[in-house]
Amino acid sequence: MKRFFYITHSDRRVVTALLLLLVIIAGIVIYVGTDGREAVATDSQAVTDTTRAVYKKTRDGRQIIIYDEGRRTVELFPFDPNTADSTQLLRLGLSKWQVRSIYRYRNAGGIYRSKEQFASLRGLTIGRYRLLEPYIRISEDYRPAHESVASVPKDEFYRDTLRYPLKLKEGQYVALNTADTTQLKRIPGIGSGFAGAIVRYRERLGGFYSVSQLQEIEGFPEVAIKFFRTDSEPTRRMNVNELPLSKLRRHPYMGFYRAKTIVEHRRIHGKIKSLSELGMYADFPQEVIAMLSHYVEY
Repeated sequence: MKRFFYITHSDRRVVTALLLLLVIIAGIVIYVGTDGREAVATDSQAVTDTTRAVYKKTRDGRQIIIYDEGRRTVELFPFDPNTADSTQLLRLGLSKWQVRSIYRYRNAGGIYRSKEQFASLRGLTIGRYRLLEPYIRISEDYRPAHESVASVPKDEFYRDTLRYPLKLKEGQYVALNTADTTQLKRIPGIGSGFAGAIVRYRERLGGFYSVSQLQEIEGFPEVAIKFFRTDSEPTRRMNVNELPLSKLRRHPYMGFYRAKTIVEHRRIHGKIKSLSELGMYADFPQEVIAMLSHYVEY
């Protein structure tokens, strides 16, 4: 200390300035480090931070939440994992490879029937799922049919012909493409749930070309198949040369990747004259071409 005070006045000012500069640098390092740690927030913290979240209404009246994750802006809004497109899924904060996983799952015939099933998406963290869970909306078309079947109380022993229609006997049948739910419920093994499922799937397909297609409805009772007849060809067809990807992909036998292949084929080779032209693509094996031939036109 004595040596310090014995140095010249000008040298003492230089030493003091250096010490002050070191203190300032140390303070900046500590502040930046602390601020960086505080800036790291989990997915669940981000959405509850009202200083960062912005509530916004779309033109159709839906409310979405927008917040900043640092590197990107994330939006939260109601979505169905069975029908949401890639743009919507990316806006929700999912990564590109997670979106590709969802598309592969759906293209293979997979269906998300509950919120919990969506939680099994590879790479989906608990925090991210908790963010998305309140906004997941599973359409009634994708719920298990048995959930729509009303149970009958055990103490009801009377028979009401409206609630319990007379069932068909051996040798009787209904027309699969024209029967309404009342007629369908007369088939043994078919209640309100399966009757509604048949009508909804018939609408999505555009009509049935074979009674065996009923087995594509989850849990469909095989005992009921013999009571159906296909009275006509499918009533609605897709024009594969005119419809855009967004409409082609809606058909149960098409999906995103097959629809995209058709659109790319049209762009490169022109109009499609026969589905056999698509046989060169892996997404169009012969069995798929055979099924789609009942639902396309040129």
